[in-house]
Amino acid sequence: MGKGASVRIVESEGALARAGLSERPVAVLDLDAFDANLEDLARRAAGTPIRVASKSLRVRSLLERALSHPAFSGILAYTLPEALWLVGHGLGDIVVAYPTVERGALRQLLTAPKAAGAITLMVDETSQLDLILDATADLRSRAGARIRVAIELDVSYSPLPGLRFGAYRSPVRGPQQAVSLAREIAARPALELVGLMAYEGHIAGVTDSSSTPYGVAVRAMKALSRPDVAARRTEAVAAVREVADLEFVNGGGTGSIESTSAEPAVTEIAAGSGLIGPGLFDGYRGFRPQPALHLGFPVVRRPAPGVATLLGGGWIASGAPAADKLPTITAPRGLSFAPQEAAGEVQTPVLGAAADDLRVGDTVWLRHAKAGEPAEHVSSYVLIRGAGNEADPITVDSVVDTYRGEGRVFL
Repeated sequence: MGKGASVRIVESEGALARAGLSERPVAVLDLDAFDANLEDLARRAAGTPIRVASKSLRVRSLLERALSHPAFSGILAYTLPEALWLVGHGLGDIVVAYPTVERGALRQLLTAPKAAGAITLMVDETSQLDLILDATADLRSRAGARIRVAIELDVSYSPLPGLRFGAYRSPVRGPQQAVSLAREIAARPALELVGLMAYEGHIAGVTDSSSTPYGVAVRAMKALSRPDVAARRTEAVAAVREVADLEFVNGGGTGSIESTSAEPAVTEIAAGSGLIGPGLFDGYRGFRPQPALHLGFPVVRRPAPGVATLLGGGWIASGAPAADKLPTITAPRGLSFAPQEAAGEVQTPVLGAAADDLRVGDTVWLRHAKAGEPAEHVSSYVLIRGAGNEADPITVDSVVDTYRGEGRVFL
């Protein structure tokens, strides 16, 4: 993270105060950084459409802002209830990235206006197909619409038996399994196979800038796995197209845009975290989004020299517990977490010479390790903009609701 981001967020405090926004914690999103990241993702995609990943934003107004850019088209949602809610607010072309077992939501899919034509469900085994059909059996004849589905292809990398890189996602590993499932879908007239998704998380979602042996190993793993991903995805897409006329083939993520967009079989890329620029992205070698989202926590204690204590601050990222799941301290510079406490649920001590300059009521700014998870902690984001100079001072543009602020919790 460059110095500019920390300076801008500190300078934004005056704009927040003038707008009467003094309560902490506060989530501040820099619109200029967000828009710059939009342009950077578009440049990196080189003409391949980007489907915005809603889990990385969880703010309707920001989804709409991304979709207003010509490089972005459609939403990759994370649950069916979320997708139905978004359709109810006028959004469409939504692919649900994870399998659905919510029977009530499946029934709503066939009864909500426009939903069946706007939403695509993800599947990777026949039991999911049977559940979908069982949940909607009494509605399908009246609804008159087929349920759109897509197959997820697993592209994790396994160069040797027992060695695996990538998340445990779909059991569909190759073209034969993909075709078998495609034929099972085709044998169920109420379903329509329209897409295929393959997410190379071990490339897109793993930091690789470190000069340590680990960093060297990660870069080697990525270089070796890219040809394997491309070959399996190409073969699976060609095979499935013999069974169904696919509307889309979705792949990649913010961390793999260049390599994914280079594959002829891929018709669109999923991305969203790159719009926010969370702390984890400080560890990528090939790109660096601007930090857009900053979280301000109040100093409430000064228990010892060189120590200031924040109220809250322990918004830890999901995934395997490790230091990289902690927030990143943005400002003031020169602070670190106390090793014995790190970032805590109700208090977070920060250490360093800069702590002596902090007073009760001051703000310490953090960045979450992941992009979308802060939206589950706050009801709104304060949107700021401006260059931070006399001609273009930083100002509060608006305050927008997160999903949680709109009363919606989908996971």
